[in-house]
Amino acid sequence: MTTRRFDTRPSHPTILTLADADHGKPGDWLARWSAERDHCVPADLGRTDPPNRNAWATSLGAAIRQADGPVILVARGLSCLAVAWWAALERPLYGDPVAGALLVAPPSVDTASSDLRMVGFGPAPKLLLPFPSVVVASRNDPLMTDAGAKSLASFWGSHCIDGGEIGSAGADADLGEWDHGQHALNWLLSTADDLRRPAGSASAASNVVAHPALSPRGYDLSL
Repeated sequence: MTTRRFDTRPSHPTILTLADADHGKPGDWLARWSAERDHCVPADLGRTDPPNRNAWATSLGAAIRQADGPVILVARGLSCLAVAWWAALERPLYGDPVAGALLVAPPSVDTASSDLRMVGFGPAPKLLLPFPSVVVASRNDPLMTDAGAKSLASFWGSHCIDGGEIGSAGADADLGEWDHGQHALNWLLSTADDLRRPAGSASAASNVVAHPALSPRGYDLSL
């Protein structure tokens, strides 16, 4: 007698948005996604002034476990470093439980800064992230140069795309629904769907079409 096993995990990944000091302010695309996109849940990392690296990584791990299924992370600013530190400390399997991450405007934490929020997060982990990821670089981010974002993406094994002049991508950028970011998120969702198919599946590679801004080498910075 053959026993059939059924996958009881959610059919759609949970999208965890990593809230920060700007979360919920007028014009905040991150809060808008949390409110308007299906399966999108804000994750509170805890204290933000100043934040604590280990506490944020621990809170992130708890939120991932609570999702009880595949997770896509959407991080902005310093919370991108919380994702990298969680991966470095936790060492999860590739694509499980985190199936992808959208990392928007990560700041530089590799040099001395007068911003006390950055203290304790540097130097940034220089390891390949154990899940598909997209770094969105800002042309005018006061906390990170374009070259710095590209370098960090290279260490993380991330695609790097040009977000345009979005500053630090906070509420003051007034990005609305931010279609460009949603394209990248949708690409990650399609990649997550592909990861969940059995190895060798005939459809595993054929049904995923990368967003045009995401080149195989990861450095197409055209809009």
